[in-house]
Amino acid sequence: MARPTRHRAEMEILDLAAGLFARHGFAHTSLKDLADAVGLSKAGLLHHYPSKDALFEAAQEACQAQGRRVLDQVAELPPGPARDRRALELLTDVALDLPGLVSLAFGAVTSPEEPVIAIEDVMVFEVFAVAPDGSDVERAIRVVGALAALAVLSVTANRAGEKTAWRPHIITTCLDALGHRRPDATSPDPDPALAKD
Repeated sequence: MARPTRHRAEMEILDLAAGLFARHGFAHTSLKDLADAVGLSKAGLLHHYPSKDALFEAAQEACQAQGRRVLDQVAELPPGPARDRRALELLTDVALDLPGLVSLAFGAVTSPEEPVIAIEDVMVFEVFAVAPDGSDVERAIRVVGALAALAVLSVTANRAGEKTAWRPHIITTCLDALGHRRPDATSPDPDPALAKD
């Protein structure tokens, strides 16, 4: 079995640590928790990152780098369904490969608690061309809904070991949340009890 490259090993450490920071917050995540999660001793973890603060900063930087990579790939596309689809494809691939980093990044948008990354550092609204002045509330709500679905579904797909099988369904679900229904999609029959004249 081939050993992972140093870069891949570092990304695995960052991803696992980011997942812990996303779930428990910076203050409630100990260096021992982090070392246990990545399968290293505290000394071994400190060999890679000199402190919990340095590890957290590296996880934040990795989140921002992934966001910039996605933004760079969609920036030239005009706002609309094609840009949304491409952004979701890219974000889904990142989420399926690095669920911890995505949880940390999306927590700025989806967490009811104080996020550990500021919303302006995530770039998701820029990726989806949401008006920065907040004038399109429906669009902002749809983006947050799509991101919440993406975060939950990608984590579930990882746990189920079904990343490849779930990928197209995750993208379709998120496109639906953004208001881009498939032409062949049907609306469920309304509940007769709710259809009162």
